[in-house]
Amino acid sequence: MPCPYCGHVLPKDAQRCDRCDWTSGATETAEGKASDAIAVIFSIIPGLGHIYKGHKLAGFLWMFGAIPVGIFVLLAAFASAGWGLGLFFFYLIAVMLHAYAVDDRVTPPKEDDGEEY
Repeated sequence: MPCPYCGHVLPKDAQRCDRCDWTSGATETAEGKASDAIAVIFSIIPGLGHIYKGHKLAGFLWMFGAIPVGIFVLLAAFASAGWGLGLFFFYLIAVMLHAYAVDDRVTPPKEDDGEEY
């Protein structure tokens, strides 16, 4: 295996390079993980944050659940002189909190070759 810093040929299980200051722990890749904050921002469109975090079925259910909720909010808005529109924000907050709290299903790739030049 070549050294990632200087290109010197190293044994297969080398922990460090004898020509430069490379060590095996210095080039570990970051774990693939979905950001909770981005999921909350995407949840402005209900379900999109869940899809971003890898929960596709739950995301589509939240998305299609917004249609009957929207109809109910519209009826409540007519009945309450517009105050019922605030009910949709409760739905959005529930979607955002769930997208924030749900575990990620985004997994890192099996083989990470790094950047190729």
